Amino acid sequence: MNYIKHLTGFFEKVAIDKTLNPTHVSLYIALFQFWNCNRFKNPISISRDEVMRISKISSKATYHKCLKNLHSLGYINYEPSYNPFKGSHVYLFNFSDDLKPIQKSERKPKIEPLFEQVDEQALNKSCTSDETSSEQALVPSINYINNTNNLNIENVSNLNKQAKNFEEIKNFQLKNENLKEEKSSAKKEKEEMLETLDDANRQMLQTFANSNENQIKNSWQKSSAKKEEKEFVVTSSIVEKPKLEEIKSYFQENNFPELEAQKFFNYFSSNGWLVGGKTPMVDWQAAAQNWILNSINFKDNTTNSPPNRAKHLNTGTDKDYSEPL
Repeated sequence: MNYIKHLTGFFEKVAIDKTLNPTHVSLYIALFQFWNCNRFKNPISISRDEVMRISKISSKATYHKCLKNLHSLGYINYEPSYNPFKGSHVYLFNFSDDLKPIQKSERKPKIEPLFEQVDEQALNKSCTSDETSSEQALVPSINYINNTNNLNIENVSNLNKQAKNFEEIKNFQLKNENLKEEKSSAKKEKEEMLETLDDANRQMLQTFANSNENQIKNSWQKSSAKKEEKEFVVTSSIVEKPKLEEIKSYFQENNFPELEAQKFFNYFSSNGWLVGGKTPMVDWQAAAQNWILNSINFKDNTTNSPPNRAKHLNTGTDKDYSEPL
């Protein structure tokens, strides 16, 4: 059977028939796919859920209505089974003969049947058991076609990936070749320039190159010397750690108790004589002055005691609760 001529004849009928709509066409194409999987042998066994999934029809009422319309209009022959374990039978007619011009010698009616009867149906032995029913559910033949289509799509995607990788490798190789050619051309130009120059010009170029190298070396030495100077300044600016006796004498000169001197020494010796916990201390005497000023302010804040609470809120154990308030 020539299925291309069959589909051409079907769509010619659809173009003339005004009673059909897109759902009829999609349903017929789904049935045609089942027929194709059955090698164009009639009848074909269909399941409602599978046909609705392929034809993209979500309503059961629309599905049955379109199926009955195709049957009444002569596109198919629908024989419902009315059994959930049996598939309904559908006969599809061959429309390829309608396209051929019939000659006079071939006008006699042919007695050959348009379809062949199928006595047995394909059964799904893995999805049913003997406990549910004596009959078994049908195997939708469209599943095999879907699997093959998925495999074809994966193969095409793999081929596209391989082609992209091949193009990237080719571009990378071309870039490397271009870089090599540029480097070789630059070397050739330099050699040609040196060959064309006189001895005096060559000496001038050599002295110029040597002077550039000397300038680079001098700048590097200067930058390293500056870094060393900065490091020396930072390290030299750090004063030696004072002793506890020196701190006590300094606090006594400023009329401040030795206890605060002890606190000052303990605090800064614990954090490595760092100001703010980050920078090293440069002048411990200035830090001591700040300590004295801050301690005075702290004392002023602590002297301001909170106001006394109301006396009637304080209760004792000897209170007589029988007295009136």
